Amino acid sequence: MILLDSNIIIYATQPEHSFLLEMMRDRYVFVSTITKVEVLGYHKLTTTERSSLENFFRNTFQLPVTAPIIDRAIHIRQKRKIGLADSLIAATALVHSVLLVTRNTVDFIWIPDLQVLNPFQDQIPNDEASA
Repeated sequence: MILLDSNIIIYATQPEHSFLLEMMRDRYVFVSTITKVEVLGYHKLTTTERSSLENFFRNTFQLPVTAPIIDRAIHIRQKRKIGLADSLIAATALVHSVLLVTRNTVDFIWIPDLQVLNPFQDQIPNDEASA
């Protein structure tokens, strides 16, 4: 199981990064509701991009922000400066024990017990595959 960071979803819409769609196809894919806000909230999306992304979110399981996630995000933010959205996304991955897939690993690698992978550099381990 994997949790996609916002940047991975955005890169996956670009033809030159089609390998990301392949990566997603064979795995249980989740997103945080925070990721949905980040991606769809971008003010420069075209109508076509917005429609495509809305369809993606309709067909992807979204993990809501819950009290345990908020508590974990607070703990993360008490340790080091990190953006609110990133802390909630990291906390979501930790609470649900899923691998966080992001290109911005530097934002997350300092968080204890958080499994982070950059698909532009590394392959997702086989045990993360759904099939």
